[in-house]
Amino acid sequence: MSEAPVRPSVVPLIWYDRPRAAIDWLQTALGFEATMIVSGDEESVIHSELVLGNGSIYVVGPASMGQGGATPAQAGGRNTQSVCVNLTEGIDAHCERARAAGAKIQREPADQPYGDRVYTCLDPEGHSWAFAQPAKVLTPEEMAKATGKKIETKEGAHG
Repeated sequence: MSEAPVRPSVVPLIWYDRPRAAIDWLQTALGFEATMIVSGDEESVIHSELVLGNGSIYVVGPASMGQGGATPAQAGGRNTQSVCVNLTEGIDAHCERARAAGAKIQREPADQPYGDRVYTCLDPEGHSWAFAQPAKVLTPEEMAKATGKKIETKEGAHG
């Protein structure tokens, strides 16, 4: 018997009206790789697992919504969360890849005062995505000074 692969401790589950199209788009536009798709028929997706780097997401369709989830369209276009993906390099090219595949870019890539370069977008079904890449490493004290905000860490509050 082989060992089970190590899985991330936290995995967002995202509901889509058209899960198969979403899986294809997530692979093309954002660089995810589908490692498992459990389907009831050719169109339905009961469960799927997609990976990017050392993280993953689950994509499911309407048949799985008995768990209480909703798509942005079912929630009047609102999002109750955003999936944040930490990239190690190439954030500007990643943004252009997403844009070319039809992502609606909400915030263009920009350096943030806390040290990351960030962009945000909506996928074709309106789910919110945020992408971050370290631009420079700052101490909590430097982040507090740069942002004008109190920064709390395990060691205590700063700023």
